[in-house]
Amino acid sequence: MESQKDHVPDLDAARARDAIEHVLHKTEAQDAIMTGLALDELANAGQLPEPLQTRVSEDQGTYGIDEQLVMSILGIYGTISWTNFGFLDRTKPGIIGQLNDSQKEGGRVNTFIDDLAAAIVAAAEARIAHD
Repeated sequence: MESQKDHVPDLDAARARDAIEHVLHKTEAQDAIMTGLALDELANAGQLPEPLQTRVSEDQGTYGIDEQLVMSILGIYGTISWTNFGFLDRTKPGIIGQLNDSQKEGGRVNTFIDDLAAAIVAAAEARIAHD
């Protein structure tokens, strides 16, 4: 939530954690997270039908369902969450980048979880901005 420090100078870990927990308690967020994690796990196990298996496993550039899935989280918190997500998806800071890079280096399939992590942070940032 470093990007919010300019807008909320007194932002501390407790407030950030509270905002993240608020996002995680939303049913829409839980459903998106469970769905994305299940698809990543199935892809890791090679259990998706083709051509879906290849598209998810390779996180192909034209496969945008991972971004579409997180829109259900972002929609709860308004347009600011969408712009926050775009920034996080492009810059991939912290764990978001680690998840993305791990897959590119031949590790686990993280096609959905990196975008889900970015969406959770983006939505939490939007919640803080609205307060």
